[in-house]
Amino acid sequence: MDAVRVALLREVLAGTEWPRATRRFAGALRGSVVPHGGGLLLVGTSGYEPWHLAAHLVDEAAWSGTPELRPTLVRHRVRPGDPAHLSVGLGRIEAARRGETLLVVAPDDPGGGLLERVHDARRAGATVLALESGDRELNRLAHEALTVPEEPELDLDTVQHLVSAAAGENALPAPAPRGRRGLRDRLSRLADQLTEPPPARW
Repeated sequence: MDAVRVALLREVLAGTEWPRATRRFAGALRGSVVPHGGGLLLVGTSGYEPWHLAAHLVDEAAWSGTPELRPTLVRHRVRPGDPAHLSVGLGRIEAARRGETLLVVAPDDPGGGLLERVHDARRAGATVLALESGDRELNRLAHEALTVPEEPELDLDTVQHLVSAAAGENALPAPAPRGRRGLRDRLSRLADQLTEPPPARW
């Protein structure tokens, strides 16, 4: 989803809680991943892998010049022959430590095994964030959670687009204090970022 579509989506959702809520959550995500930190781990449930969110965060990391937003996709099932960046299994969550961030995306039941690993990662000092559809246990384990109830006009995939876009925006440098030159510089930089070719896909 490009910047224009995100802007249109925000316009459609104006007057609801979602633009503010997704920006707040994106701010928590952006604040939890620090340069030279332990990195961002992204995991879904056994029935759902957050491929799209992973790809969008890779894009935002490149476009905003914030490599720490680039996630490691953790998978429930790794097959022989999978490329290295798709071969990270659940054991990686067990190894999570202070300075690392674990983002859990759960549109369905996360399951006891994943919740236990998330609990252990939090106890070891990792920051836990959750995009979920109402799982109380996952919500309780997360330092920051955004609950997306099943609604006809909004789903978890849409919210992921808004969160990833806002995370990249939060990473952009602060604007120049004042003056026409500062505005031109910001517009030029934004134009460069929007027209830059995207990084290689997954």
